[in-house]
Amino acid sequence: MRTIPFIVSAVITTVFITLLNMQLPSGKTKTPRLGFFLNPQYGFWQNAEPANVSFDKDIKIAGIKNNTEVYFDDRLVPHIYAETDADAYFIQGYLHAKFRLWQMEFQTYAASGRLSEILGKSMLPTDKYFRRLGMVFGAERAIETMNEYAETKNAMDAYTDGVNAYINSLKENDIPFEYKLLDYKPEPWTNLKTALFLKFMSFDLTGQGDDDLYLTNTKNLLGWETFKKLFPERADSLDPIIPKETAFEKPSIDVKLPTNADSVYFGIDKNTIQAVAPIIPNKNNGSNNWAVSGSKTKSGKPILCNDPHLGLNLPSLWYEMQITTPTLNTYGASFPGAPCIIIGFNDSIAWGVTNAGRDVKDFYEIKFKDSTMQEYWFNGTWKKSDFRKETIKIKGQPDDIENIAMTVFGPVMYDRNYKSKNNDGKYYAVRWTAHDPSNELATFYKLNHAKNYVDYVDAISTFQCPGQNFVFASVSGDIAIRQQGKFVAKWKGQGDFVMPGTDSAYLWQGFIPAKENPQIMNPVRGFVSSANQMAVDSTYPYYLGKSSNFPVYRGYIINRKLAVMNNITPQDMQQMQTDNYNVIAEFIRPVLLKLIDDAKLNNDEKRVVEIVKNWNLRNDINEKGATIFKLLWDSVYAGVYADEFENSKLPLYWPDKTTLLEALLKNTDYSFADNINTIDKKETMSDVVTSAVQKILPVIRQLEKDNKLEWGLYKDTYINSLLKIPALSRLHLPIGGNEGIINATTANHGPSWRMIVHLTQPIEAYAVFPGGESGNPGSKYYDTFVDSWAAGKYYSVLFLKKQEARHNNRIKWHFTFIKA
Repeated sequence: MRTIPFIVSAVITTVFITLLNMQLPSGKTKTPRLGFFLNPQYGFWQNAEPANVSFDKDIKIAGIKNNTEVYFDDRLVPHIYAETDADAYFIQGYLHAKFRLWQMEFQTYAASGRLSEILGKSMLPTDKYFRRLGMVFGAERAIETMNEYAETKNAMDAYTDGVNAYINSLKENDIPFEYKLLDYKPEPWTNLKTALFLKFMSFDLTGQGDDDLYLTNTKNLLGWETFKKLFPERADSLDPIIPKETAFEKPSIDVKLPTNADSVYFGIDKNTIQAVAPIIPNKNNGSNNWAVSGSKTKSGKPILCNDPHLGLNLPSLWYEMQITTPTLNTYGASFPGAPCIIIGFNDSIAWGVTNAGRDVKDFYEIKFKDSTMQEYWFNGTWKKSDFRKETIKIKGQPDDIENIAMTVFGPVMYDRNYKSKNNDGKYYAVRWTAHDPSNELATFYKLNHAKNYVDYVDAISTFQCPGQNFVFASVSGDIAIRQQGKFVAKWKGQGDFVMPGTDSAYLWQGFIPAKENPQIMNPVRGFVSSANQMAVDSTYPYYLGKSSNFPVYRGYIINRKLAVMNNITPQDMQQMQTDNYNVIAEFIRPVLLKLIDDAKLNNDEKRVVEIVKNWNLRNDINEKGATIFKLLWDSVYAGVYADEFENSKLPLYWPDKTTLLEALLKNTDYSFADNINTIDKKETMSDVVTSAVQKILPVIRQLEKDNKLEWGLYKDTYINSLLKIPALSRLHLPIGGNEGIINATTANHGPSWRMIVHLTQPIEAYAVFPGGESGNPGSKYYDTFVDSWAAGKYYSVLFLKKQEARHNNRIKWHFTFIKA
């Protein structure tokens, strides 16, 4: 009789042990292996960090040539003091891995199309997209170029060795929490992973993205003449990066328009494009940067400011640090996953970047001989395709094999096997400058070491992709800005739509020499700036791309403010970086109010209008007028264009709101106000705006009922964890701003790093970012700076010499890396 209970108990125990070592279904996903995840010795409990944790440590380590010291300040910012650059980059890699290992590896999994390995089949469309886009292909070509330049090869080799030194030292209980949650382990770091991360940033910041496909449909729907009205080349209110009427060099490349462009390219094609990318970079990816000369500052020394606008995530994209060796002393924001400081300063200069927005990615329609894609028609003959085999591993399932045809343009991204739903089975190849051999890391290596304007120009002149506006200031008093990248010399309109790929007529005809890129040094007005707006006026000899690539109003208000400011201090710049004034509303509110027909409104609707009328034009967190204005302006925009665009089942590109704003400033008798779906009536802008007020009233009533009409509550900014787990995120942050505002914070996008550098001796600097130095959710340093960032506060930066670090009262911990 005892045997039966014993057998039952043994079976239950066996089943229980088996279940604890399995990933069990949970909704659309699976649990981690609960036995390991909950294990008190090895599981996630071990990732909880004591509040009073000490980071003092002596580490005996192979891979460095000399003993190296790291001092951590009260914000856990490391200050590295090494005897050689190689040792410094080794330690940088080690620290990136210690504090951000899972993040940096996860991002390279995304870039290389490997998320299915750890997250399962749901990520296969994204993985296929990145494989077909050629991310790995581009990274492999970049590595070849990086290896040709000794400084970057040595930096990457040392960095990779440092990352792997930390990985090899990890005990099972110290593996970062996310690995345990997703049930996988870190793999060795490689130089290719660094290149992949840099290519991922190229993807995120490439100007026009896949818009060519949507714009082609839009042109075919509207016709070329109507399209030109809705997508003008330049905005009238543009205040460009380079002041208007600046004289430019005569172009060295004479770009030729294909003879059949009017009919083949600009004409209407009855075929439609159904291809839709599964992942699209945020259109608002951009930034602000500016530098003011000593003639406008209280101290007589330049001040440089930068705040790159990107998606808000935890862990943060940036890792703050100082690196000091006999050849450099630099401080700023680094990328976990790459050596060097990306945005920052040294003891001689400061620099910052904003996105140029230039179109360097185009699509070509390929004519294959048959569905095998072995041959394609080019210049009057059948040309053999090359093929790239991409194997995508899928967690718990068979591999997916992608055989990607390679053409003279680049990889065939859309074909019958992927995301192209066209009945006629069309094929689209992508030509992207990120596929070309390049060495963007060399730019940051040289900037870290730069001493003056000449060094700055040398550093950025070979930077290729993504195109950036590099702002500069020096302790000697110079300020400058240059738009730098491998920019295509295009004829007007080239690349806005899908181009024919049957001959060389539509190939890129060359690249603009660096010396012909938009640039200016020490302008008379006493400042330089950029905010992703178009860099130049119409006198510049090359085509930059359609105006909707380039936001207008942040650049406009920045220039307007800087033009009238004098005796500027770093505190003035802090206030300006966090300013919530809405210049878009300044332009359009009077027009909208004038168009409203009060006679058609009830008392509640009139009350809403009155709130907008009395609003102070600031998107501060407690302003109700800001919320109502956004709802109204969005409703007016939809009321004007929805009839033309919503009935189509094709993926389309809608006009930019700037187009509507400028049209109404010129003439409120706007032809697109008429609803094409109504036959017996011709609507006016007064009808559209009045109707918009009526349409938003129920939304406003609900917001009032929910106590969410104030702008901060309505916008509801949050910082998502990379895994989009609420418990690992920061939600409901009280911060103002919005797109088109200097403080460009939207719901989940905004200033990812704020930096102000006063080029005095010694340098005075301030910084903050929406995160913390640690990537461990169990550490109090995971989100240390979020509240200060949301409140518009800054931290005074410690830029210390080694002997100063030893005695500074803000230094809390000390690492010594001892040569093994």
